[in-house]
Amino acid sequence: MSETGSFWINLAEKFFGLILLIIGAVLIYFTATSADLGAYMGLFGFLSAVVVVAGAFLIIVKPPE
Repeated sequence: MSETGSFWINLAEKFFGLILLIIGAVLIYFTATSADLGAYMGLFGFLSAVVVVAGAFLIIVKPPE
């Protein structure tokens, strides 16, 4: 692939990681502040943390060249 295509793919990957990170943080906030979840709070907290970790992984990891 050309160098310009690689730049745009890398930029899109970082942007998607940032979006996942923001969505995961909002999900964790609403999960922690909602009292109506009851027994499901741990499940939704875990799923939100998975989204945050996936977003951080996309931001940190460099794609192979």
